[in-house]
Amino acid sequence: MDITKISEQIIFWASTNGLKLIIGLISLFIGFKLINKVIIGFRSILEKQNVEATLITFLDGLCESIMKILLVIFILGYIGIPTTGFAALIASAGLAVGLALQGSLSNFAGGVILLFIKPFKVGDYIEANGRSGTVESIKIFYTNLVTNDNKSIVIPNGTLSNGIVVNYTAKDTRRVDLVFAVAYTADILHVKKVLTEIVNKHNLILNVPEPFIAINEHGSSSVNFVLRAWCKTEDYLTVYFDLLEKVKIKFDNEEIDIPYPQMDIHMK
Repeated sequence: MDITKISEQIIFWASTNGLKLIIGLISLFIGFKLINKVIIGFRSILEKQNVEATLITFLDGLCESIMKILLVIFILGYIGIPTTGFAALIASAGLAVGLALQGSLSNFAGGVILLFIKPFKVGDYIEANGRSGTVESIKIFYTNLVTNDNKSIVIPNGTLSNGIVVNYTAKDTRRVDLVFAVAYTADILHVKKVLTEIVNKHNLILNVPEPFIAINEHGSSSVNFVLRAWCKTEDYLTVYFDLLEKVKIKFDNEEIDIPYPQMDIHMK
């Protein structure tokens, strides 16, 4: 008699929940296949938009995990297993993790913004948060800079995304701005001619935009000339230091005095 009842219960379960279980497993299998295809399509779209590989990998994993968790919860509910407590547990865990990692989540959001907007890229020379250097890597939470003297700087992406970033190498050309002081006794027309010759003979200085040379200020002890010349971004430092050297040598040859601060003391 007990065997008969057990058989009846098994048959009843197989005809109701058992059928749902089979359908659920099939749906789960098909759902996982569809999610994988969606992720592949999503990755393809991001790659066409030239999104950073690091961000693509992270977003792929995040989207795949979320969709698969939601699918499993839906299948469990279809089979008849209560999922209310399970969903509440996930929500509570997510809230706890979010509160514990508040700063890290800010850096993560900043990393996503940087990788999408791209205010700078690897290899650019930038200044941010009072620091400057060449961008070595852009990661999800932090950006690494290398200074000119080969020091490594790690800046949180939350700070970078919410602060001012100066990108010195974003454009193909840059302007070199220099100021040269000469004595009041110097012939200013001769000084301007000498500076113009130096600029015109320099093979790294561009003709367009045209270089600009003019008196910038009548200082307390000197007449100050401003020199503005354009060059390719990669030639900036070469042109900058080269002009300083050539102007000093040329001024010496042309007997153009470069004044320096002096103090006259009269004793009674």
